[in-house]
Amino acid sequence: MTDQTSPEASDQVADQDEPGERDDDDAELDPATEGRLADAEAAMDEVRRQVAEAPAEVVVVNHVMGLYEMAAIHLSAPQPDLASAALAIDAVACLVDGLGDRLGDETPTMRDALNNIRLAFVQIKARATTAGVD
Repeated sequence: MTDQTSPEASDQVADQDEPGERDDDDAELDPATEGRLADAEAAMDEVRRQVAEAPAEVVVVNHVMGLYEMAAIHLSAPQPDLASAALAIDAVACLVDGLGDRLGDETPTMRDALNNIRLAFVQIKARATTAGVD
């Protein structure tokens, strides 16, 4: 076990670049590449600003719907992937059941969506089980 306070450990930490910092050993970038990097950083700053302005419940509801869609995709495949669908449904349930009314005005819609995807899972699993027995 190394001692984190040893001079060697502090030298190693000091040698690490901070994110966004360039070392003298880094190759110089051409102006076009530097311009593209600056544009990308500006775009990321804009996205961060927009996310910071959005109410948290809106962002969380969007994620819940993404997980719902993932479950639906796995269930509607020619060969349904029940394990992946179950994981996505459980994630939806964790958010919807766990957060409850904190999801704002969309809470009833999210509860309905969860119930519907659970029902679809049970029906598709039953069909897959029946098809496997025949």
